[in-house]
Amino acid sequence: MIRNYALAATAVVALTGGNAWAADPLPSENHKVLTAALALEAAQAAVAACKQQGYNVTVTIVDRAGAVKLILVGDGARPLTLEVTRRKAYTSAMQRVSTGDYTKRVSTPGAFNPGMYDKELTTGLGGLPIKAGEDTIGGISAAGAPGGDKDEACANAGLAKISDQLK
Repeated sequence: MIRNYALAATAVVALTGGNAWAADPLPSENHKVLTAALALEAAQAAVAACKQQGYNVTVTIVDRAGAVKLILVGDGARPLTLEVTRRKAYTSAMQRVSTGDYTKRVSTPGAFNPGMYDKELTTGLGGLPIKAGEDTIGGISAAGAPGGDKDEACANAGLAKISDQLK
C-alpha cells in the first residue's frame, strides 16, 4: 500500500515537474534613485538662487518615500523653515505634484483631501516633485523667501541645475 502511494507521488512529480510545488518568486521592482550628490547639487543651486535675490532660505530634499535625504540651511534662514521645507518636500514626493497643485486640488469643494489621513502633507507653494522621466524619485522645497511663489522659484532653480542628469 505504501509502495503504491510512493509510486503515485513519484509519477505526479515526474509529470508536473518539481517546480510545480515551489511558490512563484516574488515580483521585482526597478526604479531610479536620487543620489546624495545630486540632491546636494540641487540644494546648493536653490539656496544660491534665493541668496542672489536677498532671501535666506532652507532647502530640503526627500527621497521617493518622503524620507529626508538632505537639509541645507542657508545663512540667516529662520528655524521654522526646517519643518516647513520638510513637509513641503514630503508632500511633493508623496503626491507626485507641486505643493501648489496639491493645494488647488484639495481646496476644491467636495474634493478628497488626503491630508485628513496623513498629517505630514501640507499646502502652499514651494515644494516640487523631482522626476526622472515620469517616475517621481523625490521632492525638493524651499522656505524663507517672502512668499511661496519665490520659494517655488528657488526650488525650481535647484531642479533646473540637475535636470540634464534626471533623464
